[in-house]
Formats: sequence, structure tokens, C-alpha cells
Amino acid sequence: MLAVKRRLGLPLCLGFFILYLIFNLRSRESDERLWSATAAQQESLVDPKVLHDDDYFWRRIPTHYPVRSMKSLPTGRPPRTLHPIQAEFAYETKGDRQRRLRRQSAVKAAFQRCWRAYAAHAWLQDEVAPVSGSAKNHFGGWGATLVDSLDTLWIMDMKDEFDEAVAAAANISFETSSLTEINAFETTIRYLGGFLAAYDLSKDERLLQKAREVGDMLYVSFDTPNRMPISRWNLDNAVSGEKQSAPQLALVAEIGSLCMEFTRLSMVTGDPKWFDATERIMLALKEQQMKTQLPGLWPISVNPREMKFTEDNTYSLGAMADSVFEYLPKMVALTGGLLPHYEEMYKKAMETAIRFNMFRPMVPDEADILISGIVRTSEGGKYTVETQGQHLVCFAGGMLAVGGRLLNETEHLVAAKKLVDGCIWTYKNMPLGIMPEIFWMAPCESDAHCPWDERKWKQALLARAGLNPDDLDSAAYIIKDRRLPLGFTDIPDRRYILRPEAIESVFIMYRTTGDTKLLDSAWDMFEAIQASTKTDMANSAVADVTVASSTDTQQTDSMESFWMGETLKYFYLIFSEPDLISLDEWVFNTEAHPFRRLNPQR
Repeated sequence: MLAVKRRLGLPLCLGFFILYLIFNLRSRESDERLWSATAAQQESLVDPKVLHDDDYFWRRIPTHYPVRSMKSLPTGRPPRTLHPIQAEFAYETKGDRQRRLRRQSAVKAAFQRCWRAYAAHAWLQDEVAPVSGSAKNHFGGWGATLVDSLDTLWIMDMKDEFDEAVAAAANISFETSSLTEINAFETTIRYLGGFLAAYDLSKDERLLQKAREVGDMLYVSFDTPNRMPISRWNLDNAVSGEKQSAPQLALVAEIGSLCMEFTRLSMVTGDPKWFDATERIMLALKEQQMKTQLPGLWPISVNPREMKFTEDNTYSLGAMADSVFEYLPKMVALTGGLLPHYEEMYKKAMETAIRFNMFRPMVPDEADILISGIVRTSEGGKYTVETQGQHLVCFAGGMLAVGGRLLNETEHLVAAKKLVDGCIWTYKNMPLGIMPEIFWMAPCESDAHCPWDERKWKQALLARAGLNPDDLDSAAYIIKDRRLPLGFTDIPDRRYILRPEAIESVFIMYRTTGDTKLLDSAWDMFEAIQASTKTDMANSAVADVTVASSTDTQQTDSMESFWMGETLKYFYLIFSEPDLISLDEWVFNTEAHPFRRLNPQR
């Protein structure tokens, strides 16, 4: 019988091999067709009115500054092979699997509580107030929590709730808003990103139509003389037909973090107009990248009206700049490497950031960790590093892990691990086990050797307070009055607003390394957050994470949509099977919405 099996095995193997070749050829051809498809070609697959509707409200607004030459979506083969992002995972014992699944179930239960609270108290509003049970509308009144949560519902296999939410979202009107002025960046990452990801996962054409409608609305904010967008956009002025100009002052993140969503919308509709809109911004940033006062990085504030991106002197990977850097390696992944200037910009930016912005803090256990600070430049090429840490900048470890794996940059991977370890350390060393919004630490004199010195720590916090560094008696008072744990020199913003950035990078680091110790770190973070933020109906931001215990926390009756759209999603995914939203097939926007990656290399 064994000989018979072997004789049958040969033709079977050959048959499977031929099928494998056919499948991969068709997959590659499908990817290339998707990237090069025109709107007309897509119409054979999708209802044409879903892709473009000339009668739609925002398409009927007069255009004052039309595009004369549209940038086309690139086609062909990428110039280099991208490396896998995810690690090869080791065997999981039955006990480890059961523990992981128990933790995953706890995260899902937390999400389900919050979803029920939103559905009961704030359905189709932007947010539910998790203490009072009232509703809030800070993001246009278009159901921000509902749209932000669509892909989380799908990923958590809450298909009944997903279907109900999609039916409700299909009737959201983007012709009017609860706000006169909207934040185009926030609208892009939450609404456009949310609809696109949910469509990529489910293929429900209603979601693609809503994505296109949001894209049509946002496209009107680009109707300026130089086609630079208006980041804080007055809808009433646009509707009334007034001519628009880009602002003279904008945050670099708000104009440079639209490319993933706009490019993906062009990819799935075949209409290059959205890709063209944001590619103009990115190419302008590229042209000035090495002309700034800290070459390689763009400053926090820029002038879109005059297209001057070099004049400010403040440089950070944190708030107001963060996602413009985050999107550089993610655009490489999204487009399959067909736009090599994103790789070039990313490498230049990280070379500078690793050298100038990142510092090793002096901590009691002498842990080899990194924090990303802020650089301010002055005349003569001088610069100072502010040793400030932010919860928001914890995303940087995940960014470097993605870029380092994708492009095989070892230095990036080393920095990524130390940054993620720094965020984990900060969580563990706060009284509640939760990182504050903003904090300061004393830098090491040497990255290679950094012994703990309590006297130097006290001198650093005195200097930070503007006092005589040798007045050590005053140091004891400041430590007690400001509730400063060892290693921290100041905590000017003590809030925790349910932010996702720390667990985001812990999740990405786990997927890129397979290090199971990160699962325990994630669980410690989740339990700490639950203990302090859980309300009778959902979870709330808290005012102060330096208090002695969770019973002393002041809940601020706020639950931004990113809690369900990002934070709980990342907690769920880290305890999932590694192939659920594999980083080799998907790439997350800055609101944790997964877009399917183009893979023309298969």
C-alpha cells in the first residue's frame, strides 16, 4: 500500500504545484489590475454609482482651481523586494493558548460593554459620555464612534452588531455637519479610514459608497490656488461657493497624514484624483526635507499657503507631527514598494530622529530604554533636546518595527525595541500602572553606561522646576507635592485619555518578534487601565494617574472613539492568532484601521 501511495503522490503533488502556480499568477495579475484599474474598469465589478456619482452633493460644489495635470497611479513592478514584517511564531502549549484566549475574551467583553452603552445612549452620535450617559458631537456629528468601531466589530466576530451598524452608517449624510469648522485630518483618519477598512474586510459596497462620499467632501478642501488642503475647514464657506486658500499656519501632521487614506480610496475606486491630491503634498515635503533646520525632519508647524515647510524650529515625533512620519513606511507597505520616494523619506527622517530626538533616561533599575523627546534649533546650527516624553509618541516604536522589518534596517529594530521597552517601563513605574499624557525624565550622560544617581535625579527635577539644583531640601518637597515616582522629573499632564499608542507598539513588537513576554506586559496594561477607567456602563478618561490607587481616580466623563476603534482593537489583536490581520497582508492607518496591502511581488 505504501508503494501505491507514493505512485499516487507524484501526480497529486504535480497537480497541486500547477494549481499553486496558477493561483499565484492570478493573484499577481489581480493585484496589478487593481493598482492600474481605471474607474471604468472597476464599474464591471462594482455599481458605478458607488464609485462616482456626479449628482452627489459635494460633487456639485463649483470648483475654482481645477487640477490641470492629474498624477496617475503607478503601475509595474517595485524596484526592490519588501521583507516580511511578521515573525515566525513558536509552538504554543495548550496552557499558553488557554491563557491567551481568556485574556482575549476579557478584552472583547470590555468592548461589548462599551458598544452596548454607545448603542443605548448615543447611537449615531459621535461619542457616549461614559459616566453621565449623555451624547457628545465633537467630530461633525456623523457617528464617529460607530464608524471608528466598524472594523473592530468585524474583527471581534460581532457580525450581527456589524450588520446593524453598517445599515445605520449607510444613512449618514455628509451634506451637513453639527460643526461649522471640521478638522479635515480627524475626519480623514476616523471616517474615511473607518469606511475603507470595513469595506476591505467585508466587501460591503455600502461602505465603499460612504468612503467615496467622505472622499468627495474632503476633496473640496483641496480647492485652493496651490491645491494644498485647508486643515481646519469651514464647510459653510465651501457650500456657499466662496473661494478658498490654504492656511498660512498648519500642523505638519494635519497636512502630511492624509496620504494613506486618499491613496487607498484611489486604489479601490480606480479614480486617481485622491492619490493626486495628497501626492502633491508629499512630494513638496520631500523636496524640502533636507532644507529644514534639522535636516531629515519637518518641523511641527508649516505654511501650506506659501508651501514653506522649513521655517519652524521645533522638531518632534510626538504630538502635531507624529503621523506624517508614521505614514512613510506604511505607504511603502500599502503600495507594495511602487513609490520608492516614501522609503527614501522614511530613512532620512529616522536617521535624524534616532540621532537627535531619542534619549536614554536615567532610571533606578538602570533599564536600557529610550524615550523620544523634542528638539529645538537655534541660530548657528545649535540645538537643545527637551527630555519630555508623551504617551502619544509611543507609536514610534511600532513605526520603527514596521519600517525596520519591511526594509531590513537593523538600527531601526534596535531603537524600536528600546522605545517599546521605555513605554512599558513607564506604565509599570506609575502608581496606577498607567502612563500619563506628558512627563519629563533626566537624561543619561552616556547611552552605553547609565548608573542610577539619586542626587543627579533630584538636581534634574530642581532644574526643571526652575530652582537651585543644589537645594536638595526643596527636592523632597517637590517629589511629595507632585507625586513624582523615581526617575520622573516632572509630570505636567497627568491625564490618561484612553490612548492606544503604547499597546499599539507592544502589539506590533509582538507580531514582529514573537516575544511572548510582551503578552504579559499587554495584560498588565489592560488590567491597570480597566481598574481605573471602568464605569458602570463603559470606560472613562481619568484626570490624574499619579494618585495612590484606582479608587482615588477622577473620571472625566469622556470616551473618545479611538478607545473602541484603536485601543481595545490592539488589545484584542495581541491575544489573537498571529494570522488575524497579519501585518504582511494589512497595514494600519493612524486610527488603527487596517487597509489591505498591495502585493505585486507575489
